[in-house]
Amino acid sequence: MKLVYDVHERPPFAKNLLYAFQQLLAVIAATVLVPTLVNGLSGTELLSHGAAMLGAGFGTLVYLLFTRFKSPVFLGSSFAFINSLVGVVAFGYWGVIMGAVVAGLVYVILALVIRFVGTGWIEKLMPPIIIGPVVALIGLSLSTSAIGNLQTSLSGTATGNHLALLVGLVTFFVTILVSIKGGKGIRMIPFVIGVLAGYVLAALITLIGYNALGVADCRLIDFSAFAKISDFSNWIPNITFAHGWDFDFANFATVFVAFAPVAFVVFAEHIADHKNISTIINRDLLKDPGLDKTLLGDGVGSIVGSLFGGCPNTTYGESVGCVAITRNASVYTTLFTALMCIVGAFFYPVLAFIETIPTCIIGGICIALYGFIAVSGLRMFKHVDLDNSRNLFVVASILVTGIGGLAVTFGKVTVTNIACALIVGIITNLILGKEKKEEEPAEEEAAE
Repeated sequence: MKLVYDVHERPPFAKNLLYAFQQLLAVIAATVLVPTLVNGLSGTELLSHGAAMLGAGFGTLVYLLFTRFKSPVFLGSSFAFINSLVGVVAFGYWGVIMGAVVAGLVYVILALVIRFVGTGWIEKLMPPIIIGPVVALIGLSLSTSAIGNLQTSLSGTATGNHLALLVGLVTFFVTILVSIKGGKGIRMIPFVIGVLAGYVLAALITLIGYNALGVADCRLIDFSAFAKISDFSNWIPNITFAHGWDFDFANFATVFVAFAPVAFVVFAEHIADHKNISTIINRDLLKDPGLDKTLLGDGVGSIVGSLFGGCPNTTYGESVGCVAITRNASVYTTLFTALMCIVGAFFYPVLAFIETIPTCIIGGICIALYGFIAVSGLRMFKHVDLDNSRNLFVVASILVTGIGGLAVTFGKVTVTNIACALIVGIITNLILGKEKKEEEPAEEEAAE
């Protein structure tokens, strides 16, 4: 892929602020959704949106430092640890912090092993015929989330959902039209323009249909978040480490069992994400800066992020998708996005605006983001011979088990569909052995 800005190229300051805001829009919905889900499932208010933004920002800064500013990847709240977090919030902030420390240390240990053993075994265990379908699967498995968001309104009725669908599709179409048909400068900010176009339409429908005419189905935006701006208590994030130093090691075994196995599962997705971004920026991040460095950045970044925001972090496919669509791989944009998260966590008007963005608009931009992740995976194995039955079975085993939603639960640990598909694919690949060129069936001799 021909990049507009390569990894070490620095966009002009004003433009870079706009690019960073665009990437913030791409990643923020998922980042703040994790604390919402954990609080809802656990019946607590332990985690907050502002703190999650703060944790994502600091976690990304740590990642950039460990990778020596060679990898334009953003770290955000990990969905893989939601069940783990729900299980340990009973132990208060200490349980959340210790869980993140356990998960991060798993990455640190893996990084040290790879440092001394190398990555050759990974290349053999997960060649393009494995990692390509897995990356494609990451995008495809997120498609249900995108479509669900696309059809969600505040009223929850059929008419309201149809209006939400309209706004979401307008957001999507404006985004792709700007990306493909826009001028040179405007093509760099398709998500900003797409979100603003969708927001303006949703605001008009809400103000005219709901506020003026009283039609409940027309309520697409909840403007109540702006009323909270005057209350300065909302401007201070609920920082985790300010509460979480009441150690109780009697519960450490429970925390360890809840987090350590999940970290091994997320390790596979870490490799897949970095393989994906490597194909986009035309250099192998597993070799330079190296998988050990990316793992250390992810692990330590997750620990640091949790000290602020409570949620263990992970590399974000939305960030990768944003790089692929805009062709802006500048690490300085990633840096500005992280700084914007940190500043925005203390500036409630920004958070209030983000909280009022309708879910359907997020669904609209995610069609493009998740689609690009899926297509990037397909590109990884485009040179694999799928006329060969062996290769066909390997790819099929990954896609069917993953899209079918195969997940296995052991106590509090759930092996996700992505991890299960990867395991099934690796086993299938090993059972079938090395690829052999299939011989054409001999033609029957004509009867004399």
